[in-house]
Amino acid sequence: MNKTFIIISVLFLGLMLGCSSDTLDGDTPEQIRPVDKTANLQGTGDSARDLLSNDNFRKLKIEIAYVDGFQPTQEAMNGFVSYLKERTFKEEVELVYQAVQSPDEESLTLDEIVDLEDKHRTVYNEDDTLAIYIYFADAPADGDDLEEGLVTLGAVYRNTSMIIHEATVRRLADQSFFISDADVENTTLNHEFGHLFGLVNLGTTPINDHEDVQVDENGEAETDARGNPIGNNHCSVQGCLMRAELQFGGPSNKGASLLSKNSNNLVVPCRLSGASVLKMLENHTSKGLADPPGLDNECLLDLASNGGR
Repeated sequence: MNKTFIIISVLFLGLMLGCSSDTLDGDTPEQIRPVDKTANLQGTGDSARDLLSNDNFRKLKIEIAYVDGFQPTQEAMNGFVSYLKERTFKEEVELVYQAVQSPDEESLTLDEIVDLEDKHRTVYNEDDTLAIYIYFADAPADGDDLEEGLVTLGAVYRNTSMIIHEATVRRLADQSFFISDADVENTTLNHEFGHLFGLVNLGTTPINDHEDVQVDENGEAETDARGNPIGNNHCSVQGCLMRAELQFGGPSNKGASLLSKNSNNLVVPCRLSGASVLKMLENHTSKGLADPPGLDNECLLDLASNGGR
């Protein structure tokens, strides 16, 4: 019995030493290894080349976090994935859906949107996979003016982070007999992802000058300290998906500061205007065009120069 006890003790000690050796060599057990989120917490457009090319990442993994009951349409997501594959060299685009509880807010500030991402996001860059997070909200953006028709459909606020105000998308689509939820969703997703691609002048340098400029309340171009016009990260080419008129309040960027006031020092380069998008889609539909508006040749040239198709 003593021999048995000694043998068991030796085996147990060896097992403990083996475990200790595994821990001491610098490897942390997978289940408690901290996630490095740094690469996903950069500025809008900072990951443009990584999104467009296969230099560092061959796969896109997109987490679709949606408030229960506000999941985007399958039609819109199919169109969105097609858009990504058409513009990038990614071999695989995976969508991961996650239903989340409502924050029970009448509207959402940028700080609240960031807090929701911290709470719900589970997907981050790993190996050759680049991760994107898109939150579909059941509440409008803070600062929206429904009576004036100034409503925000979506916005990007980091290199891999986006919000779609799904409740506003549906309310807007209901105003037109010819426009569906999927039409508005797809257009919003494609436009905002254009900014993640670095358009316009947000990480992807324009080959030719086609960036529109900020204007003041009198319609005059705003200038910097050297007297140069200040760009507004939107395209000046008529009919382009990235047109300046599609941002909140039009070319003057009226109201953009509302969502930009935050304690995280984040800059929102675009708040997609509901009224402008609806007008564009109705004009598009009236011409018998079924697909969402696309990028103009200048934007396509810029993407190709930064690793895209």
